[in-house]
Amino acid sequence: MTGRALAVVDGLAADLQPAGWRLTDTSGVDHRRARSLLAQDLDAVEELAQGYVGTFKTQVTGPWTLAATVEKPRGDKVLSDHGARRELAQSLAEGVRVHLADLRRRITGVDRWIVQLDEPALAAVSLAHVPTASGFGRHRRVDPPELSAHLEWVVAAITDAGGEAWVHSCAPQTPWSLVAGTGVVGLSADLDVLGPADLDTFAEALEGGRSAALGVVPSTSASDDPATDPSDARLTERVQRWLDMLGLDPEVVDEHLVVTPTCGLAGATPGWAGRAVRLSSTVARNLSLQQPS
Repeated sequence: MTGRALAVVDGLAADLQPAGWRLTDTSGVDHRRARSLLAQDLDAVEELAQGYVGTFKTQVTGPWTLAATVEKPRGDKVLSDHGARRELAQSLAEGVRVHLADLRRRITGVDRWIVQLDEPALAAVSLAHVPTASGFGRHRRVDPPELSAHLEWVVAAITDAGGEAWVHSCAPQTPWSLVAGTGVVGLSADLDVLGPADLDTFAEALEGGRSAALGVVPSTSASDDPATDPSDARLTERVQRWLDMLGLDPEVVDEHLVVTPTCGLAGATPGWAGRAVRLSSTVARNLSLQQPS
């Protein structure tokens, strides 16, 4: 996910080192390959999406997860340098703007564009849990105003390009109230990691007409036997209990609540990926059918 995001970032060069991705003066072979693979994927999407009408979602690593995973030219994380992390966030914002404009040019039938910012490291950044290069220390926590500002730059770029910005994190203790204040349209999290402090934030988002995507369907399966799949009735009940806890009427949030697999399907087999998506759809349909008419 870091390599793909660096292929989107505008105006910065990078290379893949033994310790991970590092910013450099000129693009290394792996960075050039990442950009080439992105271009090939965009060509494939353009071909497959001919005649498509509806909603289209793309996603990219967010500014704080990038800052926590990419190194400066002389080593250590970008997170350790105020100026470097600001430059990386601004370059990401411009790159996302260009990326979305390119997608809009290629796929003309889309009426709703969603850009998901993946921020699995946002909690670690906000809590000073990101290790230094030596592994013996931790980078200092970033103050909330700066955390918010960098996200706002990327969110504003997405909005200016005609898209909806969503933020996804499957890490516990993600500062969702801060995320919600950046202008995002959607919040996406695994139900298992949401704590009591997050309930008000998600309730306010749904009541305010914003979207919430709940990860409730397992992202991997221990068996290829469909008979062992989780019960859609049990998963539906979990979401209903969560809505009851928030004090929300399902009828009010129907159009804004999304059911998803937990934390993506990168580790799933092709068979389970298809079943997980179908199961998510079934749970969403169950919730809709059980609403009063």
